[in-house]
Amino acid sequence: MRMTYSMKLEQTQKLIMTPKLQQAISLLQLPIMELQVFLQNEYLNNPILDFEEETEKEVAGEEIQPDAGQEKDPIDWDEYLRDEVADPLPAVNVRSTDALSAIDYALPTEPSLQEHLLFQLGLCSVTSTQKYIGQFLIGNIDPNGYVNGEMDELALLLGVEEREILAVLEIIQTFDPIGVGARSLLECLLLQLGQCQDNQPLAQTIIRHHLADVADNKVKKIATHLHVHPHEVQCAIDYIRTLDPKPGSLIGGSSDVLYIVPDVVVEKVQNEYIVLVNESNLPRLTINPYYRSLLGKGKSETQASDFIKSRLDSALWLVRSIEQRRTTLYHVAENIVRRQRDFLEEGVRHLVPMTLRQIAEEIGVHESTVSRTTANKYIQTPRGVYSLKFFFTSGVEDDHGTAVSSESVKSHLKELIAAESQYRPYSDQKLSELLVKRGIIVSRRTIAKYREELTIPASSRRRRL
Repeated sequence: MRMTYSMKLEQTQKLIMTPKLQQAISLLQLPIMELQVFLQNEYLNNPILDFEEETEKEVAGEEIQPDAGQEKDPIDWDEYLRDEVADPLPAVNVRSTDALSAIDYALPTEPSLQEHLLFQLGLCSVTSTQKYIGQFLIGNIDPNGYVNGEMDELALLLGVEEREILAVLEIIQTFDPIGVGARSLLECLLLQLGQCQDNQPLAQTIIRHHLADVADNKVKKIATHLHVHPHEVQCAIDYIRTLDPKPGSLIGGSSDVLYIVPDVVVEKVQNEYIVLVNESNLPRLTINPYYRSLLGKGKSETQASDFIKSRLDSALWLVRSIEQRRTTLYHVAENIVRRQRDFLEEGVRHLVPMTLRQIAEEIGVHESTVSRTTANKYIQTPRGVYSLKFFFTSGVEDDHGTAVSSESVKSHLKELIAAESQYRPYSDQKLSELLVKRGIIVSRRTIAKYREELTIPASSRRRRL
């Protein structure tokens, strides 16, 4: 076979991901709060951009007329900024004239677990060495309240004897919350059991020797090994389950609270559901008037003029990308609301199975565009706030051949399990038969999968004696 070199012309088509296209794609998947931060950064980096500030007259609905002596702008900016969107889309822009102070938005601060324990350590009568050891141990307590590390290794790090660390650890284990400072789950439960006024010797024995059997609800096995009645074991296990396996999580959890700002709001008006794109937190972008005048006069230097034009193109692309994001988000949400009207009227049981491809074909975009549009975004409905991804679920068929959403099946499962007898809980096969009576055909394996997703244990672990 002979190898030769040759040149030829070939015409092909390919998609090039330009920086502007990458920016438009990234804007599409940003939720409203992240989009607000992005626009703030763009405002700082692009001098052409400006935020339009609403005055009191604008808020009241009055239009501000330009001054009579103001020079007319030589550029028709309405024509320059005209986009290709034919129909205006509704948007929510709620602004109140009563400005709230910063203190109204402040969250009450709560001390962390370490601060809470250090405060109690300061109230104890200990030596300076014990205080130093106590501060070191408290610093090694995780958010659940457990001490990390072996005592001999911690003693080696501090340069003290192990008995000194154990003595200080015993002091810390008397602090609030009860059970903090434990080195294992067994020790944590025993600490809480020791602080209880009711004497529970059987519960203490079960914790020491049969903790794994408690997790598997093997009541008869424990009763046989301890030579007691199964009812006594059941009562002891019920008491053990009232103890907290993570006592440290009770302190200092306020900083983890996250608030959701919906990107879309659905309101019911005269038996119709209206979709509104939430833009209350987004600033109104406009062009800086100073750079308008420079570009309009046309007397600036070539280098400065090129810079202004490049920044102007970037600003215009940003405005169009934001408008395109709003348009796509509106159309996706509108189709979801139209398809899930029964859910809005009746609840989760009437949720219809839906895929990204169905919405993409409906609005004429690619499936990946719908995926990016619904990523990390929430919709506020009369039935509560839901993630847009919540509505895209798989399903099964009922006895009439109609698709039933997996969330609807889970709702039926929770109802059946909540109504079952604690002494004779339903097996997965029995749950499948009960759902068939309700017209929902689901196999036993599917029942097991849905039950695990709902974190519901098997019937053997739900049974009581």
